[in-house]
Amino acid sequence: MGVAVAGRKLAALPALGWWLVVVGAVRLVFAWSGFFDARAVRAGTYSGTHVTDVHGRTVGVWTLLSCTLCFMCAFNLENRPLCAATLLSFVYAYGHFVVEYMVYGTITAASLGTLGFFAVPSSIWTIVHWRRNALGHRAAKQP
Repeated sequence: MGVAVAGRKLAALPALGWWLVVVGAVRLVFAWSGFFDARAVRAGTYSGTHVTDVHGRTVGVWTLLSCTLCFMCAFNLENRPLCAATLLSFVYAYGHFVVEYMVYGTITAASLGTLGFFAVPSSIWTIVHWRRNALGHRAAKQP
């Protein structure tokens, strides 16, 4: 029964929900690598610096939290505070990587581009959804 309900919920997701599930799945894979292989974190993102096991696990926890936000938001797009938290997770994470690239030189332009492939469209799409929802919410309140 639980699997059938989950399947129906997944099938009923709007496009943004599907996108957030995909982004969450990608983040989950990256979180897994952070927990179990710091070398993968170094090779995949922080190629310009030494990555310790502790740093890898910290990146893993941070990424797991953002992954959780993606999944929760995908199934609760009407929840404005949750959408805001998910949007901010994209902004903070990508902002962090931009600083790492521009100031510290610890990631490459290719890594920044790959991360931007997920963060920038996700941020824009969430903002568009937010605005559309806000306008619909205001229109529904008017007599």
